[in-house]
Amino acid sequence: MTDRPSNPQPRPLPNPGWGPLSTLPGNPLMWVLILSEIVVFAAFFGMFAWLRAGDRDVFDTSQQLLDPVAGGINTMVLLTSGLFAALAVQAIGRGHKRRCRQWLAATAALGVVFCVVKVVEYADKIGQGLSPETNTFFTFYYLLTGFHFAHVLFGLGLIALVAWRISHANVETATAFWHMVDLIWILLYPIIYLLR
Repeated sequence: MTDRPSNPQPRPLPNPGWGPLSTLPGNPLMWVLILSEIVVFAAFFGMFAWLRAGDRDVFDTSQQLLDPVAGGINTMVLLTSGLFAALAVQAIGRGHKRRCRQWLAATAALGVVFCVVKVVEYADKIGQGLSPETNTFFTFYYLLTGFHFAHVLFGLGLIALVAWRISHANVETATAFWHMVDLIWILLYPIIYLLR
């Protein structure tokens, strides 16, 4: 009689008792926040598309006043910061706290670069007299990118806090939020800067 391989025991859920959120890494409350923020941004994107359909000329003309290169640079910056955040999770999973802190610092440094590029872009637009009151396009440009900017700042605060109070769960929680910030920008950049 041959020995049968024993069935491996299922891995324990990271967050038992949270229903569909039980299998997600980090704190489940962060995932509730992430899902609610995605719904809010989706509503903004839907409103933007609806208003654009009603006033294409103004939206297309205004969009040409934006700098897609600056937006593209920020896209690469955030995507790279997301990679560094993933490497931080990998490092803490292996018990390398120092390396994890280094990856978190690199993530935060790129987050700061994103903010600097965005502030320079805002200053340029305001210097040209393009404010939220200019037209509907610029109202949404400042609203959407400003709301995203606030999320980047919040994410930077989370990363700093987690680097100070480092643990596997904390790192997973903060980086989950950071990946949401990346995802929103990946959607926001083409909608605001490129799609015509």
